Amino acid sequence: MPERVIKVILPPEHAKDAMEILDSQPNLTYWQEELSKKNFIASMLLDSTQSESIMDLFEKKFSKVTGFKLILFPVEASLPRPKEEKNPPTVVDEKKEKTKFRISREELYSDIVESSKLNNVFILMTILSTVVVAIGLLKDNVAVIIGAMVIAPFLGPNVALALSSVLAEKKLGSDAMKALVAGGLIVVALAVSMGLLIDVDPGMTEISSRTTTSYSDIILALASGAAGVLAFTTGASAAVIGVMVAVALLPPLTVFGLLLGAGQYELALGALLLFITNIICVNLAGIATFLFQGVSPRTWYATGKAKKATRRSLVLWIITLALLATIIFIWSN
Repeated sequence: MPERVIKVILPPEHAKDAMEILDSQPNLTYWQEELSKKNFIASMLLDSTQSESIMDLFEKKFSKVTGFKLILFPVEASLPRPKEEKNPPTVVDEKKEKTKFRISREELYSDIVESSKLNNVFILMTILSTVVVAIGLLKDNVAVIIGAMVIAPFLGPNVALALSSVLAEKKLGSDAMKALVAGGLIVVALAVSMGLLIDVDPGMTEISSRTTTSYSDIILALASGAAGVLAFTTGASAAVIGVMVAVALLPPLTVFGLLLGAGQYELALGALLLFITNIICVNLAGIATFLFQGVSPRTWYATGKAKKATRRSLVLWIITLALLATIIFIWSN
């Protein structure tokens, strides 16, 4: 795992308490940067999987102190190179084993919030990816369709929606839903317009393959959702993984719009069913993966709320998926 630098800023009267926390952590590299009349500043170099533990310690101790600040920086490289041990030391002994394989809650939250905002860039990328994928579908060109997936911005909002359930963050969930709904409406509006203006051949392989839903599509969407969350939680690049999520969502929705505009209503309904199935599977797998990675709020009160929200979301997604699976079975027979 990559390394991180955490900088703690406190009023000087709290320097002794901060140093006690730092001294109590085994094998932690830290240094005091400044000691002025205004602030006590110290920095720590540690593995990214340890950052959540140390940040929780400082937040628990100093969260109500005016002037307290924690800042996290990614580290490109350090010398000597960190050694991988069979049993690497942890920052705090009671930290769950599963948290050793992901970045901190705060870093994860920041990354996801930034990638799920409904802004001009999101809207423009949605428009461009829809136009490109529609052309790829109409020309039956797989390479063009895959190219559109690279610029499709749907990974962030879907991961944000799953994380909002795990952390009981209503605002994050609301923002993610706004982005998803707005993005979906843009895709459908553009695709319907193109379907009205351009001849759409439902027999094209790339179009016809997205007018039916099979159990393999469910497995693909579940795998896509899990992979997308793992990309975020491990700090890996989400660009390639985002292609998988986009493949599961953007082409079926675009096919729905194209066929709707062309007057092929029955086939359009099949594409819409595939899209709904995929988005349910992506979010269900996302929530399950966050739970597996041990992502949870810091305080016990927030944890209780999060557990209730997570249970409700899981039940809702599972019941909806079961209903859709039943519809798929009836449809295919």
